Amino acid sequence: MSPHPEQCDTLIVPPIAAPANPELSARLQAALDNKTKPRGSLGRLEGLALRLGLIQGRLLPALEQPQILVFAADHGLAAQGVSAYPSTVTAQMVHNFLRGGAAINVFARQHGLALQVVDAGVDADFAPAAGLLDRKIRRGTRNALHQPAMTATECRQALARGMELLDTLPGNLLVVGEMGIGNTSAASLLLARLGRVPLAECTGRGTGLDDAALARKHRVLEQVLARHEPARTPLAALAALGGLEIAMMAGALIRAASQRRILLMDGFIAGVALLVAEQLAPGTRQYAIFGHRSAEPGHRHLLRLLDAESLLELDLRLGEGSGAVLAYPLLQSACALLGEMASFADAGIRPEA
Repeated sequence: MSPHPEQCDTLIVPPIAAPANPELSARLQAALDNKTKPRGSLGRLEGLALRLGLIQGRLLPALEQPQILVFAADHGLAAQGVSAYPSTVTAQMVHNFLRGGAAINVFARQHGLALQVVDAGVDADFAPAAGLLDRKIRRGTRNALHQPAMTATECRQALARGMELLDTLPGNLLVVGEMGIGNTSAASLLLARLGRVPLAECTGRGTGLDDAALARKHRVLEQVLARHEPARTPLAALAALGGLEIAMMAGALIRAASQRRILLMDGFIAGVALLVAEQLAPGTRQYAIFGHRSAEPGHRHLLRLLDAESLLELDLRLGEGSGAVLAYPLLQSACALLGEMASFADAGIRPEA
């Protein structure tokens, strides 16, 4: 990419430097091969260690002040019955996050990770609270069945605010999670349009739809895609199909990659935000480690499009960043492998003898 920021419909996208470094890669591989173990015997953990070293540009990668941002927003399309839950649950879950009662809170506390909730566009007002970042663009997107979910200006604002969040955030690892009733529908639409995947293969049960409700969801999404047929570029598709939290996550991921942070990815919806980010700022995905493979059917296609392999497969479909945080100890182990495990020389072992 150009060394100067590129412009995308007036959105300034920072350049993403490739983490590839053949000399460092060779040194990292040599360090791994000389640990007190048969070569390659720690399997994919060794590849993970090498990847972390390349992302950070050093022989001894370390995880410093990891951050979790959970982006919350509502979706006008939820009025079409595409979710098993009403839109009011989004705001209720934000309160649950702030009280520390959600799954992501539990896992974040377990590993000592900092967590903040970002109001990207919830259809409710919140009093100021510790751990809540007010970046609201509007109170939910519009109903994409009838009109674009966002204006072009709102879409760019959401992306820009996601980028700006990272400018004051410490640490070298980012987890983005999400909460928004109806957001699996927005993610399915974006994957179908931007990934050119058949919509039926992108559409899952989300919050737990039964067969009849799943069929209704698919019919609605087909109509939405047809209505917004001209929206083909990443920004146009994002604005037409939604949602605010997906756009803000995409902005955060772009900025984090430009800062050479590790992107520890969650499941389907966060993954779609990464797909959007990659198409807006090529190279973003090179900083991503994929925590798990979601039970949502579209996530398999997403991983294929991003040429990625997940660390875990636990049939999760919760979101919130939960699957990413469950994989976090594997990154800790990969760093410890390089930083703490003895080499043959350290241990006085001569494997060639």
